Amino acid sequence: MTVLNTKGITQIATNRPDLYAFRISGEISDDAMEDMAKCMNAAVDAHSEKIDMLMIFDHFDGAELGAGWDWDVLKSRFKAISNVNRYVVVGAPDRANKMIAFMDKILPVQAETFDTEDVAWRSLQAHAAAA
Repeated sequence: MTVLNTKGITQIATNRPDLYAFRISGEISDDAMEDMAKCMNAAVDAHSEKIDMLMIFDHFDGAELGAGWDWDVLKSRFKAISNVNRYVVVGAPDRANKMIAFMDKILPVQAETFDTEDVAWRSLQAHAAAA
């Protein structure tokens, strides 16, 4: 497995092949967002079943203006609707927590937020693994 490691987004290897975990810190650039989207598009394409995602926000400073409007990013968001089972987030900014709670009600993705990494990992019955 190729592990994504860009400025601001680091993929965390896990003990589950269907779980994709990322640590997000600092300000996220348009290029980093695009790289993560390409990683997730490839992940969805590689699995016949739904996958889970874990996003750990650690000293997150937001995203560059325009980050997230790249075609690969938009495509990954649409793919996630039908290909992601659980979307678990740790330490998201308050505004993001509210959006995740709202999205959990209207999309067929189980979206959850947690205050600590330990609880999120246990919820997913998973742990970080050596890359």
